[in-house]
Amino acid sequence: MKVAIIGAGPGGLMAAEVLSAAGADVTVYDRMPSVARKLLIAGRGGLNLTHSEPFERFVARYGAAAPRLKPILEAFAPSALIAWAEGLGQPTFVGTSGRVFPKAMKASPLLRAWLTRLERQGVVIKPRHEWHGWDEHGRLLFAQSGETVHVTADATILALGGASWPKLGSTGTWVDVLRARGVAVTPLRPANCGFTAAWSETFRDRFEGTPLKNIALSFHGETVRGEALITRAGIEGGAVYALSSALRSALDHTGHATLMVDLRPDLSHADVLAKLARPRGSETVANFLRKTLALAPVAVNLLRETHGKDLSLDAPTLARHIKGAPITLTGTAPIDRAISTAGGVALDAVDENLMLKAMPNVYAVGEMLDWEAPTGGYLLQATFATAVAAARALLASERHTASR
Repeated sequence: MKVAIIGAGPGGLMAAEVLSAAGADVTVYDRMPSVARKLLIAGRGGLNLTHSEPFERFVARYGAAAPRLKPILEAFAPSALIAWAEGLGQPTFVGTSGRVFPKAMKASPLLRAWLTRLERQGVVIKPRHEWHGWDEHGRLLFAQSGETVHVTADATILALGGASWPKLGSTGTWVDVLRARGVAVTPLRPANCGFTAAWSETFRDRFEGTPLKNIALSFHGETVRGEALITRAGIEGGAVYALSSALRSALDHTGHATLMVDLRPDLSHADVLAKLARPRGSETVANFLRKTLALAPVAVNLLRETHGKDLSLDAPTLARHIKGAPITLTGTAPIDRAISTAGGVALDAVDENLMLKAMPNVYAVGEMLDWEAPTGGYLLQATFATAVAAARALLASERHTASR
């Protein structure tokens, strides 16, 4: 069986591994000059492979797509991904947040071992091949060094990613190609993304690139502890990403969303009020807040942004402001800056094996499918799991055909 895989990211390479291990003739095509660029970038932050939390809670992170993804994740669970990484000589550990990382805390050793395995299994990787769909005879079309390349395959697995960080390879140009073939595709939107806010010029110029540490962000009844980063255009960071789906939805419906920031989540309102009740003397408000509550300059000035330049000297009012500083968000950051994307091939446009209903023997995996999840290992886990599911289904189909 000759299989073409388009996209040499983690999804495409995992599908190639499963298929080639079973004896399939596998060629992986990618428009970039080297493979898995996004994976390598993710490795700069430690390469969060998956998460160690209980499986039911893990699956719930996928929101509306959870029922569809559950059997796929059960078939290639976090434990299977950990075993796979360790089989490549990359032992893992569980961080304090429950996230799972390779002990090397980077992607390059894992990728080198993985590519060696794929080479031994006969996988051919062809970089600098930009996919343009199919010709009138059903052959795959690629542009390579100014030439058009036609490829015939028994089956095709599409692993082209979403549209975030296009300079690393995932451009989202496949959307129009599939729609032209009758495949339902939900518009791609930024996920795990930053948001815009109308900072004052003074605040923006002084605090651009400054982190807000040890805070809690709340929106519509959900609260997330962590950090955020002030950007020139607004705010981003792990705690923001965790709320991005709900924030994006609110922005879609009303054009704005109010994100509440608790600048001292370890203290109750009463604790903050007690500390503010101490005599201030001749100290400035900023110095008083720094000494009594360890508020950094960025936090104090965020209070000025959200509650006015002249902060209230009334302790109850100031305590209330510290426990709830409202940031009015006006939009999402550009999709090419997002960690991942939402939208993609509609889940009802693929069968239970992730084959496109409109195109027999063509499968879609990973971030091309219409699911989203927060950061924390969920993105890579579902990408790997959907690739394994499609590859196994393709092998089962081939065995069934051969036995007839």
